[in-house]
Amino acid sequence: MQNKPSLEIIRGLLFTYDIENTDDLEREALISSKNINNEKELIELFNKLTKPEFLNHPKPEQDWFIDSIEYFLTINDNFDAVFKKMATYFSEDVADQRAFMQTLLNSLKHYTDNP
Repeated sequence: MQNKPSLEIIRGLLFTYDIENTDDLEREALISSKNINNEKELIELFNKLTKPEFLNHPKPEQDWFIDSIEYFLTINDNFDAVFKKMATYFSEDVADQRAFMQTLLNSLKHYTDNP
């Protein structure tokens, strides 16, 4: 059975960046040091922090993350339901939430192809 697309699971994947996740000062410093509106720096951050978290999930859950992001991009969702409920360590606001999610999607697909 395939899971329905979910903004909640996307937000769960991004919990690494949430201020409620407060157990690692080095991680917090790394997150706040990156310009998350710069695609190259965002990819570096995803490679360092999101990749290991993502690859710890079983393949069906990995597919659910990817399918969910693809679905919400396809219906032109603005991802406010993800970002408005999350306070992050990012040093600035995400300027283009859809571009952020597209970069995340591309990264996740890369991780499944090149674990």
